[in-house]
Amino acid sequence: MRYKNMLSFMILSALLALPAAAQQGVKPAPPQLTAIKAGKLVDPETGLTAANQIILVENKTIKEIGASVKIPAGAKIVDLSKSTVLPGLFDAHTHLCMSVQPKRDANNYYITTLFDTTAYRAIEGVANGQAMLASGFTTVRDIGNAGNYADTDLRMAIENGVVQGPTVVNSGIIIAPYGGQFHLQPEKKELATPEYLFADTRDEMRKAIRQNIHFGAKFIKIVVDDQQYIYSADDIRFIIAEAHASGLKVAAHCWTHAGARNAAEAGVDSIEHGYRMTDEELQLAKQNNVTLVGTEFTEKMTQASGNLWEHKTWVDRLRRAYKLGVNMAFGTDVDVELPGETRGTLAIDYLSSWAEAGVPAADTLRAMTTNAAKLLGVEKERGSLKPGMAADIIATPENPLDNIQTLRKVSFVMKDGAIIKQ
Repeated sequence: MRYKNMLSFMILSALLALPAAAQQGVKPAPPQLTAIKAGKLVDPETGLTAANQIILVENKTIKEIGASVKIPAGAKIVDLSKSTVLPGLFDAHTHLCMSVQPKRDANNYYITTLFDTTAYRAIEGVANGQAMLASGFTTVRDIGNAGNYADTDLRMAIENGVVQGPTVVNSGIIIAPYGGQFHLQPEKKELATPEYLFADTRDEMRKAIRQNIHFGAKFIKIVVDDQQYIYSADDIRFIIAEAHASGLKVAAHCWTHAGARNAAEAGVDSIEHGYRMTDEELQLAKQNNVTLVGTEFTEKMTQASGNLWEHKTWVDRLRRAYKLGVNMAFGTDVDVELPGETRGTLAIDYLSSWAEAGVPAADTLRAMTTNAAKLLGVEKERGSLKPGMAADIIATPENPLDNIQTLRKVSFVMKDGAIIKQ
């Protein structure tokens, strides 16, 4: 028996050693170098623009930036001397793995969840992710409604190079009081799963958070107030403490005044929607360092959603939040298919709501880059163009600080050093 075990061990050791032995004497591949000639280079954090800059990209990261950077021999040159170059955009509230079909689903995503399997939704996630990337969104926070962890599979497939897509920070399955965002019938209680993890007691909340972490969530999303019973501020504090203990932030879906107040009082990392937040609730959010991801629906999206909400209410809340100095990150909540549109074109159209609310271009751009990067916890890697940062780079015909609408015409996209669109 000992002999057999030793023989097995020797064979296994030899097999494990084969790849290393086979590579002996083989030189590593030279770094891939790309030199981008930028006519204008925008720093969203400072709101400053530099002219005639060269960005040297080595493999997946930025190596050097400056007017006097020397371009190495053999580097691939990308001439964007007539364009404005800036960091890739962020959408901090997406649902890549769900596409509501208005005619089939009657604008009710409960019906969508009954029709579409998790496997199908993962495929939708690939298509929607690629569409977002083509529109300049290089990082997104996928915030639930992905079936049985299709969002985790999508994130892993992108990270492993199986498919192209934006960097994904995913929330796993949404945690909510019983019923989630659905109204169920007693004979078919199971139809709310796997869209939601119901958690009404502290033990259920802790277990739901740990399940999400176990299955690959990088953020926790809760629904605070879509039922008559809602999470209290103490409930939310407990969830925050449990999530933060494992290094995950918490996003809180809030529609009502009571829900928004409880979330702001508890100090969640972000409030999602906050549709009718009062100035008092917005001030409380500001005081407790809560970021608002307002998902300010455009006229087009309001109509596509069956006119459940008023566009002017979204714009008014955004205007008030900006004037009060609430920290904000750009998010869209797009989840529908519309003829002639992609997930990316629908998302970038939310610029119209920000412009209508009177938010200056520089602050809108910060919400779409540096503010969102900090909320998602990736600010050391993405959201700005500096040596050592990921080479997530886009270009536009004009300077978005002068005309924010130029972001609708992204002409160049680089993701982790790979040219996606040119």
